[in-house]
Amino acid sequence: MSEVQTPQLTKKDFESDQAVRWCPGCGDYAILAQAQKNMPTFGRKREEFVFVSGIGCSSRFPYYMNTYGFHSIHGRAPALASGVKIANPDLSVWVVTGDGDGLSIGGNHFMHALRRNMDFNILMFNNRIYGLTKGQYSPTSEYGKVTKATPFGSIDYPLNPPSLALGAQATFVARTIDRWQKHMAEMLERSYSHDGGSFTEIYQNCNIFNDGAYEAYTGAEKLDNVIELKNGEPMLFSKETKGIKLDGSTATVVDMEKHSLDDLLVHDETNLDLAHIIANWTSNPNLPEPIGVIYSIDKPTYNQEMVNQVTAAKEAKGPVSVQDLINTGDTWTVN
Repeated sequence: MSEVQTPQLTKKDFESDQAVRWCPGCGDYAILAQAQKNMPTFGRKREEFVFVSGIGCSSRFPYYMNTYGFHSIHGRAPALASGVKIANPDLSVWVVTGDGDGLSIGGNHFMHALRRNMDFNILMFNNRIYGLTKGQYSPTSEYGKVTKATPFGSIDYPLNPPSLALGAQATFVARTIDRWQKHMAEMLERSYSHDGGSFTEIYQNCNIFNDGAYEAYTGAEKLDNVIELKNGEPMLFSKETKGIKLDGSTATVVDMEKHSLDDLLVHDETNLDLAHIIANWTSNPNLPEPIGVIYSIDKPTYNQEMVNQVTAAKEAKGPVSVQDLINTGDTWTVN
């Protein structure tokens, strides 16, 4: 019997029949379009993808993907995604969340999903604001942010998502930007290819409540303000006129007219100490904003370890019934 070939899918195959309801100009449109372009390149059936979301503007994502999906409750998407992956390990599971949903009420689930190395992909749309509830400051809003909830300026210091992910022992941490479409495609492919839990932060513009939050990284001078991390390569940016040098654990920008490539820091995706240093460049006015894969290592996944454990128990004990389980261990008779 000849093997059944999976038909070649296109972006249109991943577009649902639901009207996309985001504000005109929202960065979410760009992320959705790129995801719909990327999914066919993975060579899988639509039924093998599952998108799980929590609550927020980004969390409408599953409606617009013509795959299986679950619009869950606030902050709990990683918990539901864990159940999906454990119940059906062959599925490609994606969590779509925002900086509010994922880092505020969902911070605990986010942290432990990464710690366990659950084999699914977390995409965090970070617009540094609560958009769905009309413009309150979020866990990633900058200090002093004036919003409806903080009319005199926020006195909270922002969370750094990549640093938090690394601290939770994530095995894959990356960052991209909504308007950097080619780069985003590369990060989605890397996330998909990673065997284990992946976390990708996506800088996403909310043009209604926080417009221009990332203008420095998407405007005319973006190449002067962003560095693309490339594994095994010296850290160059600004059209290779500037580089990053490490003095101890302190990074400094150097002029390439006065330095050689040998002076520069070389990126190593597997170096955890270096990953922490790079993650801390976030929003540093003296350093370019890092995008790309910050950290990536291989490590056994929770879901596969659970399958192995259950399989070993079945082989050791043989088939049992529910009644056998009830009668096992500490039992007693009531007279």
